[in-house]
Amino acid sequence: MVQIESFAVEAWMDQYETKCEYNIAETCAASISIDELQKLSEDKGREIFQTSTPLTYGSIRGSDALRGNLSRLYSARSAALPAANIITTPGAIQANYLCAYALLGQGDHVICHYPTYQSLYEIPKQLGAEIDLWHAKPENNWIPDIEDLKSLIKPNTKMIIINNPNNPTGATLKKSVLQKIIDVATEHDIIIHCDEVYRPIFHSIGPMDSDFPPSLLSMGYKKAIVTGSMSKAYALAGIRVGWIASRDPELIEKIAEARHYTTISVSQLDEQVAAYALHQNTVHQLLSRNISLAKTNMEVLEKFMIKNEDECEWVKPLAGTTAFVRIHREGKPVDSVDFCAKLLESTGVLFVPGSHSFGKEFKGFVRIGFVCHTEVLKDGLEKVTKFLRKELDDVKLAE
Repeated sequence: MVQIESFAVEAWMDQYETKCEYNIAETCAASISIDELQKLSEDKGREIFQTSTPLTYGSIRGSDALRGNLSRLYSARSAALPAANIITTPGAIQANYLCAYALLGQGDHVICHYPTYQSLYEIPKQLGAEIDLWHAKPENNWIPDIEDLKSLIKPNTKMIIINNPNNPTGATLKKSVLQKIIDVATEHDIIIHCDEVYRPIFHSIGPMDSDFPPSLLSMGYKKAIVTGSMSKAYALAGIRVGWIASRDPELIEKIAEARHYTTISVSQLDEQVAAYALHQNTVHQLLSRNISLAKTNMEVLEKFMIKNEDECEWVKPLAGTTAFVRIHREGKPVDSVDFCAKLLESTGVLFVPGSHSFGKEFKGFVRIGFVCHTEVLKDGLEKVTKFLRKELDDVKLAE
């Protein structure tokens, strides 16, 4: 029997997200409805659902329309990516699972960017792989050191897993860092799996930056795999559509074979919505809405951090929808679980405790999901400020 560790962040969200008044823990850009999606399209008359289509399993590897739109997005600034090199999944969580399930097992060694979403390192571990965590630290702006990566390489290293933009820190591995990772992987013939679910929500770095990070698929390394989804950057978590893409058809075929055991196909209805959202008549407006929301809300969050600089510190995130904030009392980190529990009870505001959900070493850290509706963020953070002023002394300190 596989030994399954508790999926800490998802267990926390499962327990509390329907019981809060201000959900500032969710990591999706504020979700939109079908009606709102249609209003964003330049072609208002185009139907989302083809209601005359029989609801069979559909295209096993993903609809032609959806994979074609994804192919166009990944091909925009690089060599064309064939649609055949993309397969769809029910969300990125299964995309990530399948990359491990198909490619890793007993005797393999995996290096995983850390902190990050727990399943990225926990699933390879469950499958019998040996795991080393490649630690990023706040004193280095949450960017892991390449020399540390080199020191972790072993003869049996099969895969390097990165998360860019990063959850929970919002840090971004820029182009020069990605190239150094590729150089290491090339030397040792290692697969790189990059979870890009928060791409392209870049709110504090722009394409004119000379080190702006492209998708890993745009950097010419054949043994690169990326995963993505409609949930985070595209504000459509409810349709449960994700994908896996690679320029190596052999990797895609291995994953597709494993996928037969877990998926068969993705819901036709979900894929129709995803294809509509990623169509060139809609995708630019959708992303513009979400990036604009992220920029507006980042300004709100920055003001909160300045107002509460005696109790809060951070490395300002560059991208994505999350920030990792350290809460302390006279320099001593609070017990983040006790803080989040008391905050929720007193104010209705939900944060995610870092020491519970991302690693015991992250004492005092909380994850904030700030790309919710702006009024929710403003009102919720006002309540957090009052809590910090009046009730922080009642919160336990980290042991």
